[in-house]
Amino acid sequence: MHGDLEGADRKSAFAAVWAWVRRIPRGRVMTYGQIANLVEDRLSPRAVGWAMHGCPARVPWHRVVNALGACSTERRPDIPGGLQRAMLEGEGVRFGPDGRLDLTRYRFVPRQSRAARDAGTPTSEGRRPAGRPRARRR
Repeated sequence: MHGDLEGADRKSAFAAVWAWVRRIPRGRVMTYGQIANLVEDRLSPRAVGWAMHGCPARVPWHRVVNALGACSTERRPDIPGGLQRAMLEGEGVRFGPDGRLDLTRYRFVPRQSRAARDAGTPTSEGRRPAGRPRARRR
């Protein structure tokens, strides 16, 4: 599926994409394909790009790169050339001479609970799963 969803399905899939992107820490990135996988392949990597094209304010869109570790926004006439790279460099991400960043160094790999994997939505880092008792301190 390439993300040819309609109505509520599309809205919920795009919201799931934006929820994952909001979790990417400063100085780290995720790929379109990685996010597509996290939303249970309801969208293709290309459709994740469309979701990012229409993302709400305060979603760090610049932290999503292609599978080669390069910026894919250079072809977009509505985004100034070099903006995504400059924003990432401002967060400490370094690019090689080929214009790519090192995904082994900068890729963010979030932890997921089983419930989040089933629902295709993120959980907060460090939050204990629902129903699990809190450990007592001595």
